[in-house]
Amino acid sequence: MRALRSFTVQASLPEALAPLRELAMNLRWSWDERTRDVFRWVDPDTWDVTGHDPVRLLGLVGAARLEALAEDPAFLAFLAEVHGDLQRHLSAQLWFQQREQAKNSALRAVGYFSPEFGIAEALPQYSGGLGVLAGDHLKAASGLGVPLTGVGLFYRQGYFRQALNADGWQEETYPRLDPHAMAVSLVEGVRVHVELEGAELAAQVWQAQVGRIRLYLLDSDVDENDADGRLVTDRLYGGGTEHRLRQEILLGIGGVRALDALGETTQVFHTNEGHAGFLGLERIRQAMTGDALSFDEAVEAVRSATVFTTHTPVPAGIDRFPRELMERYFKHWAADCGVAFDQLMALGHFPGEAPDQPFNMAVMGLRLAGMSNGVSALHGVVSRKMFQPLWPQVPAEEVPIGHVTNGVHAHTWVSREMDDLLSQALMPSWYEADAEDWQRVLSARD
Repeated sequence: MRALRSFTVQASLPEALAPLRELAMNLRWSWDERTRDVFRWVDPDTWDVTGHDPVRLLGLVGAARLEALAEDPAFLAFLAEVHGDLQRHLSAQLWFQQREQAKNSALRAVGYFSPEFGIAEALPQYSGGLGVLAGDHLKAASGLGVPLTGVGLFYRQGYFRQALNADGWQEETYPRLDPHAMAVSLVEGVRVHVELEGAELAAQVWQAQVGRIRLYLLDSDVDENDADGRLVTDRLYGGGTEHRLRQEILLGIGGVRALDALGETTQVFHTNEGHAGFLGLERIRQAMTGDALSFDEAVEAVRSATVFTTHTPVPAGIDRFPRELMERYFKHWAADCGVAFDQLMALGHFPGEAPDQPFNMAVMGLRLAGMSNGVSALHGVVSRKMFQPLWPQVPAEEVPIGHVTNGVHAHTWVSREMDDLLSQALMPSWYEADAEDWQRVLSARD
């Protein structure tokens, strides 16, 4: 009996409307109001029905409407103008380029690893604050010209949707996602392989374009894997402890290998919370087996190019994996590096902690980072107290964990009405206004 396979039909656009495809496939539309206006113009009712998803919109609009738009001079002029704005954004010398040229800096590539990215509802690869922060980082990096590359996982079931049944109880559903109907493109010819308990797991790579920023998402739902392997990237934060470990191995170790396979030369690795922390182990392995460094030398080399952001203010919220599980999944890593397994476990332990205690991902993140931060001033204080045992000779207030207060991407979260009001008071661009300019907002009138 043959297995049934689904397929996705994509819209065939008239040549004059070809820029619509490029606008739809670059997630800059999620924060650029004029780009969204283009898609509203295409078909306002369908735009609302699709939940403001340009890719779905183009797949649902009828051929007659598309042909009419292709003959509409006003629409074509606006489309050309908005498409030109995107092209200029992609090629402009922005804040980072101007700053780095003035400083003659060598920084050219940062890898930003996160288990979730909240960019738009049309790419449901997030569940809450951690993902929204990561998504806003990518958007802000695009606006500033920061050379950031995002690395995450592609979850085929995203995060659950919830509803209340007739008895008032919450029910969850996990809609299966079709990446071919989303603003992502398969990176052809690239396969990433990681070892999971002695077996090889393969993953393909999807690319999302977030303005100027490339976001790579690893997906284990490929024919090379068995049924269990294909489910590694099934759901965000789904399954038990072992499932989480398997996902984090793919994210961290597989993410580093994906960047290598894609030809991305990464200078600095930023770990957004401990979920991607195993990227440090892969880089240690590469340094030891490829560059012939000792274990201690490899650790220092990794630390010098790693940033770690901790988000969790309580120990119970940190991923911790039992030694037995770590041995099953990392004994070959220790053998490849020629180190005792206790040396590996010590990376995830506080000083003096017994070797059989669970492996703490936040502890490893701090040990393998040259720079660490909490996400607010108060969280910095809490984190310094929480992790002070890692620096037993240092008073808590001097523990080297700083803070960078979480912000939001203004273009995404400020309403159109407020944007208009602030633009009138703080021309030409309120989002770049300094403290003195902001005083003019007091004179704003509705």
